[in-house]
Amino acid sequence: MTELSSSATKPLVALGSRLKRVRERSGRSLREVARELGVSASFLSQMERGKSQPSVATLYSLSQLLNVSIDELFAEEETAPAEEAPIVPAEPKVVVKPVNRSDLGSLVDAWPHQPPPSLPMLSVTRPGERHVLEMDSGVIWERLVDNTGTGLDFLLITYPPHASSTNDQRMLRHSGFEYGWLLEGELEVTVGFEVFTLRAGEAVGFDSAVPHLLANRTDDVVRGIWCVRHAY
Repeated sequence: MTELSSSATKPLVALGSRLKRVRERSGRSLREVARELGVSASFLSQMERGKSQPSVATLYSLSQLLNVSIDELFAEEETAPAEEAPIVPAEPKVVVKPVNRSDLGSLVDAWPHQPPPSLPMLSVTRPGERHVLEMDSGVIWERLVDNTGTGLDFLLITYPPHASSTNDQRMLRHSGFEYGWLLEGELEVTVGFEVFTLRAGEAVGFDSAVPHLLANRTDDVVRGIWCVRHAY
């Protein structure tokens, strides 16, 4: 195999060292990142040492996973001085907006959404980096991934003690379906004329066009994983 010249390998070495630095600052191991990318740890190690050239798809997936843009990585090739400045992490994506749930309408209106053609192939979020919506009733929605488009939302919901979907106990209705799995606590669920208690480990699915209300009637925090399928 013909070896690359020193001048040809320099860009790969510089790119690899930056990728390694960003990965280490994210607190993630080489094996962990390799597993999430679907590549071997040895291949990722060679990439970080400038011994292997990543494909465009792999580089894009890495940039999404490590929260750094491809443009930033390559822009530094031309502008960085001999001693490169540390990579500054991107600003957190958290959006906190106390809102009145009764006035919100459909959940699809709560978040900034990207149209399907521009959805990223991979979305990895961590605590402190997610879109968060807080209701005036104290209920919190935390969007777990950012590539669901306009047709779906995947959420962590939190109901503080004695919190409910609306402050005035008004029933909500909007197009689509909701599916929930309770992680902890007890949640009173009203769908139409049906009223029941959902407990940790139990799941529910219902047509959200039917008037409904979720309420925590206890002194404990309630948390669950919620999936909302929108009609458009």
